[in-house]
Amino acid sequence: MAPNRLQLSKFRNFNPETDEEVDIEYSSPQPGAIPGTLDLEPDAPPPEIILIDYNEHNAERFTLNSPQECGAYLDTESVSWVDVLGLGNQETWRELGKIFELHPLIQEDVVNVPQRPKVEEYENQLVLIALMVILKPNHQGFHREQVSFVLGKNYLLTVQEEPEQDCFDSVRDRIRFNKGIIRKQGPDYLAYTLLDSIIDGYFPVLEAYGEQIEDLEDEVVTNPTPRTLDKIYRIKRQLLNLRRAIWPQRDAINSLIRDGNDLITHEVQIYLRDCYDHTVQVIDMVETYRELTSGLMDVYLSSISNRMNEIMKLLTVISSIFIPLTFIAGIYGMNFNTDKSRWNMPELNWDYGYLFCWGLMIVIAASLVFFFWKRGWFANFSTIRRK
Repeated sequence: MAPNRLQLSKFRNFNPETDEEVDIEYSSPQPGAIPGTLDLEPDAPPPEIILIDYNEHNAERFTLNSPQECGAYLDTESVSWVDVLGLGNQETWRELGKIFELHPLIQEDVVNVPQRPKVEEYENQLVLIALMVILKPNHQGFHREQVSFVLGKNYLLTVQEEPEQDCFDSVRDRIRFNKGIIRKQGPDYLAYTLLDSIIDGYFPVLEAYGEQIEDLEDEVVTNPTPRTLDKIYRIKRQLLNLRRAIWPQRDAINSLIRDGNDLITHEVQIYLRDCYDHTVQVIDMVETYRELTSGLMDVYLSSISNRMNEIMKLLTVISSIFIPLTFIAGIYGMNFNTDKSRWNMPELNWDYGYLFCWGLMIVIAASLVFFFWKRGWFANFSTIRRK
């Protein structure tokens, strides 16, 4: 039996729903493993295969029961979009590999997720690996998955890591209702529209993070807490994950524009320039938000330091008021013998000695409070709130 080419490695990441760190497992190749080994469970359920076959005048959608049914559509003049939802099992991929004549390394890149976004050229095929992000409900982080493109002469094979959700509904509707020019173009234009949908899917995610950063700006200034620091750190880590996803996709799209390929027409290359511009815009937004979160960290530390200074000032004022009062109370708490000397605290025998002592302490305390108020020391005490 051939050795397994993959081993599991872990790294720490945040769960956006619980704000707790969790272990996420990723596959990495073992030294000396056989190229093209697929890391799939043999008893895993087969993936759902959706075929959309269309031309300028007609469009049909089928749910295929087996990969063999794809073969009848690969050599037609119409465009065939085979969308595989889920990775499935090794038996399914052996059949798909035979039908589409996939190189073993293509199957490895498609199945052993996640891969770094890239472009690979093979004989009569062009392979593109991309990372798609989907905003979770209630803006609780995002879900990231790999989408693989295999472009042929008259077909496009796409493989999604997860079958639940994607951002391709608008493209399916354009094909179904014949909107725009998509049904007049070839599979290269279809690949562009799908890639453009993936890039555009980053914008809602970034908008959600922009709103969270705005809320954190108010919280950091008005009421910073240790919970605030956790939120800043979580957003910073998630923005780093977004950067790791979008940055290599820019290089992949740029290589398609720069190097070209026989399967991509000059017209589609022009459209890819717009997709490249969107990618650069996403990267700029990610970098801007990362700088903002770094700035929020500095503001948080400054706010905590300012709050501590205000608390220390308040304690200093209170201490300054009570120090002379404590001094007076300490003097009158001494033992005196007025019979021995008339200078041994003569006011102890006065009728108004007790009232005189209280009056003296009140005058001293009021004078200190007035002095501190005139110097403006009480101006910022209203910002100190009870947690």
